[in-house]
Amino acid sequence: MAKATAQQHDYTAQVTWTGNTGAGTAHYRAYQRRWQVQTPGKPVIECSNDPMLGGDPTLHNPEDMLLAALSACHMLWFLHLASEAGVVVTSYSDNPIGVGYCEPNGAGRFLSATLHPEITLASGSDPAAADALHARIHDVCFIARSVAFPVTCSATYVVE
Repeated sequence: MAKATAQQHDYTAQVTWTGNTGAGTAHYRAYQRRWQVQTPGKPVIECSNDPMLGGDPTLHNPEDMLLAALSACHMLWFLHLASEAGVVVTSYSDNPIGVGYCEPNGAGRFLSATLHPEITLASGSDPAAADALHARIHDVCFIARSVAFPVTCSATYVVE
């Protein structure tokens, strides 16, 4: 078996502001907090600011996308580790919750995130063995290792 080596990866995206209503940023209410995320070969994602800050509540905001990235990275590692451990997962759905905090001056940050995956296991799979896999994920998950706030997991299981 070949030994793994460390590798640097480059990720790209184009973020384009689409909220100029004709006056640019002439004043605070003159523009919309809308933009598009474009990555070559992938669908465009229409985005806006958090609704508390004047954004469109029907569009994804940066906080939504960070929370989704945490959840997706955790899920992909869980599925990988489960397959290696002989734990057969037949369904996985997560409803993560991120706790944010805003300073009086408007500066904000995440305080924490809790993942709440609902996982269905094939008959004969051990929920305790599945649950033990979550503790290993934060040592390898690219996104969780990159954020400056705690990410915890509170999973529930159903065995078919």
